Amino acid sequence: MSWFLLVPVALAAGTAVSMQFGVNSQLRGVAGGPVAAAAISFIVGTIALVALTLVLNGGLPSLGDVSNAPWWVWTGGLLGAFYVFASVILTPRLGAATTVALILTGQVLASIVIDHFGLFRVAAQEATPLRLLGAGLIVAGVFFVQRF
Repeated sequence: MSWFLLVPVALAAGTAVSMQFGVNSQLRGVAGGPVAAAAISFIVGTIALVALTLVLNGGLPSLGDVSNAPWWVWTGGLLGAFYVFASVILTPRLGAATTVALILTGQVLASIVIDHFGLFRVAAQEATPLRLLGAGLIVAGVFFVQRF
């Protein structure tokens, strides 16, 4: 895919995350708490992804193929559950902008470490001073978003 297609998809995903925070925060109130809201969110998402897999792949992957994956790939669902749960807890208390800004900061900082060391079989990219400066600017942005 070309850069011109990837950038709008990334921006749309970022928009969806911000919307998800507000939606799931409201779901928390009617679902009876943050864990139930996160669970409902994952159930709806699972149904959508299974349907999309059936349409795009013509079926689900075989258990044999999936079971050969490294153990750590199975933690993705747990990490996603924590992310959704945390957003449900944080958004009503911090607001959407501060929550997104703080989570984005964590994502960028962790991503620089992941890239630098090539963790999870990601292609290694050095944590250059300019990349670290970019992360620092995001941290400064969080301060301004939260403060003003």
